[in-house]
Amino acid sequence: MPNAVLEEVDLIGETAGRVWHYLQDSGPVTLTRLAKDIDAPRDVVMQGVGWLAREGKVAYYDGARTKRIGLT
Repeated sequence: MPNAVLEEVDLIGETAGRVWHYLQDSGPVTLTRLAKDIDAPRDVVMQGVGWLAREGKVAYYDGARTKRIGLT
């Protein structure tokens, strides 16, 4: 695997960890708030959320106007 790909995978994994810790401390939030609060690019946050979703660690919660994400 090329070095750049490994670095990207490491970044996504690190961001997934930051997402998990944030959600553990703060509870469910919108994806917009999550990306802003952990100060990471939205696309990397979404990849980190996908990583956690594959592991069954996050769930989406429907609100009246928005969806929020939180830990399972």
